[in-house]
Parts: sequence; C-alpha cells; structure tokens
Amino acid sequence: METRVSNSLSVAQSHKKAPPWLWPLLWGALLMISVVTMSAAEPLFRWIEPEARQVIYDRAGFVTLLGRHLFVVGIAALVTIIVGVAAGIAVTRSWGSDFLPLVAQLASLGQTFPPVAVLALAVPVLGFGTLPIIVALMLYGLLPIVRNTLAGLQGVEGDLKAAAHAMGMKPGQILRQVELPLAAPVILAGIRTSVTINIATAALGATVGASNLGDPIISGIVNGNMAYVVQGALTIALLALTIDSLFEVLQHKLRARISDA
Repeated sequence: METRVSNSLSVAQSHKKAPPWLWPLLWGALLMISVVTMSAAEPLFRWIEPEARQVIYDRAGFVTLLGRHLFVVGIAALVTIIVGVAAGIAVTRSWGSDFLPLVAQLASLGQTFPPVAVLALAVPVLGFGTLPIIVALMLYGLLPIVRNTLAGLQGVEGDLKAAAHAMGMKPGQILRQVELPLAAPVILAGIRTSVTINIATAALGATVGASNLGDPIISGIVNGNMAYVVQGALTIALLALTIDSLFEVLQHKLRARISDA
C-alpha cells in the first residue's frame, strides 16, 4: 500500500514539474508584449501620474531601447567572458600559478569601484556615449566570472586529470576534454551572475549619453515623472528575468550531460 502511494506521488510530481524552457518563454513573451504595447497601457500609467502632461516615454521606441540595451550588455559580456575565463585558465596552469593572487585581487578591484565612479573617470578619457558604460560593465562584471572559473577548474579532481594524463592526453587536451567540461556549470553560474547584474547596471549608461532602457528612468527622475521610471524599470526587470531563466535552462542541461557521462 505504501509503495503504491509513493509511486502515485512520484507520478503526480513528475506531471506537476514544469518543463525548463517554460519560464524563458513566459518572461520573454511578457518582455516583448511590454515593449510593443507600452502605449496601450496609458490608462494604467495615467493612474500613476494623473497630473503629468505625458505618461508614455516616446523619445525613442522601447523596441529600439531594448536593442541598444542588449548590444551594450552583450559586448561587455563577450569581452568579460573571454578575459575572465582566459585569466582563470592561465593562473590555474603551473606556469601561471604565481599570478593567481594578483588576478584575484585585480578582479575584486573592479567591484570595489561603483559603476558611477567608473563612468565619471571614463568619460573625460573616452567621451560621452556607449564606450564608457561598456568599460564600466566589463570592470563590474569581471569578478564573478574569474572567481567561478577558478572555483570550477580547481574543483576538478586530481585523479581525473591524472587518469587522463596516463591515457596519453596532453595538457591542452586535458583542459579541453576534461577540466572545462566538468567546470562548465560553475563557470556558467559566474557568467549568469555577471550578465544579470550588468543588465540592471547598464541603465546608468543613460547618464553619459548611451541610449538604452535607462533613458526612461533617468528622464523620469529628472522630470519627476514616476510613470517613466516604472516603464524603464519594468522592462529591465523582465529582460533580466528572461536572460536569467535562459541561463538556468543551460545550466540544467550541462548538469544533466555531466551526470549522464
């Protein structure tokens, strides 16, 4: 009787478990609906700012702002991933281990400076526009990637590497075929943290002329229009949830692949 009940419960739980791709689709659909039909929600935003002459931000379309936001975050993420993973690999090799404390400290240094301070220092050198916010995002997003790359590679058991070496694998082959595949879920978790944080941080680019989803927020703060602020914040939140849930699906697949190997 107990076995039958437990089997019934396990079957019910398996039916209740949502497929992993459901949440990315849901958040992505809500994101696209919000950016395409923002003007249709004017009565709602009019309730937030009943005295405002205009409640829907229209200096640029939200689809355009979303594309610019993704471009800035994507470029910063690409460079940060390459630099962070490469640095993590380098200092976990025997020839680069002496630089491990230095790399860890430099990566940590990037997050000790607030992004606003980085922008203030970068603008006089790089000028206004997109480049300063990309530099700020790169510095701010480097630590999670470096830290998780180190943790992932150092967490690979020495016996596995020794077995691979005994099979005749060269160091480069061991890295590509053993260490990186096993460390991939941990590294991806760092990339996930870095990108998700930078999606919100990128909004500061609007203060230095980098047009993105931060534009409605900054404009709303300057003009005292909370409707603008809510529109920008809502879109950024939906974007962050969409990207984060996509990373969750990818991590789930990586873990499943490793457990099946």
